[in-house]
Amino acid sequence: MRARIEALKEKNDVLLVAHFYQRDEVVEIADLTGDSLELARKASASEHNIVLFCGVGFMGQSVKILAPGKQVFMPKIACCSMARMISDAYFDDSIALLESYGITNIFPVTYINSNAEVKAKVAELGGVVCTSANATKIMEYALKQGKKIFFLPDRCLGENLAIQNGLKSAVLGEDSKEAVQGADVICYNGFCSVHQLFTPEDIDFYREKYPDILVAVHPECKPSVVAKADFVGSTSQIIAYVKGLKETQKVVVGTEFNLVNRLRKPHNGIQNTFVLSSTKPECPTMNETTLEDILRALEYIDKGESYNEIILPKDTAIKAKRALDKMLELS
Repeated sequence: MRARIEALKEKNDVLLVAHFYQRDEVVEIADLTGDSLELARKASASEHNIVLFCGVGFMGQSVKILAPGKQVFMPKIACCSMARMISDAYFDDSIALLESYGITNIFPVTYINSNAEVKAKVAELGGVVCTSANATKIMEYALKQGKKIFFLPDRCLGENLAIQNGLKSAVLGEDSKEAVQGADVICYNGFCSVHQLFTPEDIDFYREKYPDILVAVHPECKPSVVAKADFVGSTSQIIAYVKGLKETQKVVVGTEFNLVNRLRKPHNGIQNTFVLSSTKPECPTMNETTLEDILRALEYIDKGESYNEIILPKDTAIKAKRALDKMLELS
């Protein structure tokens, strides 16, 4: 199967792209791996006219938005649960609610985990996209706009950025009208189902068991978890942090299982890298794509037939590109 995949990739000049959270066998055969920011940049800038993207739907959309001339296919158009929590209709409802509170001077920032329609809505209000890797820089830019920041859809990342900058935050639809009116950063009530699994008690458990252990977590984790960590960063930043440690240094990581499982091999038979959870924090949608799916997609491409091709309305793509281009400019 691998040999057939490689032959069809070469025959049709297909760039096979995989997010770090994909299954091991998918990551192993990919031409390009990375987090959301890396893949958006590199896949859209590649010389290949056909991209086969192994990830979730909004990621394939991002490549298509940034490089409209490319054909972008996905073996499985899996949908990120967080991205499903915000739609263009929910966005409009949120803006209407904010305006009913007397808040009209709004600067929206959407996490890249959102669909193209939401990114387009954000662009219409002059807003920008961010990833976990560049969120700090994007927040610095947002603060200079002198407006209320509306951060969506991940409340945890929004709350963590507010704490990092000494700002007040509130969650729309959960906190009171007065709390929202008094907040500097207003967060949409979305979250990552995987990163919600990690708790402060998990950190306490590992610190008690291994007093010298280091804790690295993703900023999609709850603020109470982030506050106890030694390092907080995006997927690619966590990889760099762990790989920079001594082989004997124990570290526990709060992010998706597949990534953590690949980070470091046991040293002299001793496991020094752990997952910050008593249950397996595996993203179900990121794990949908299989080698069989990849082969099937390549066979359709070889026949010149469309298979899970990412097609976006022109107006939506043009607007969403403004918000993504601004993100890349600031990164």
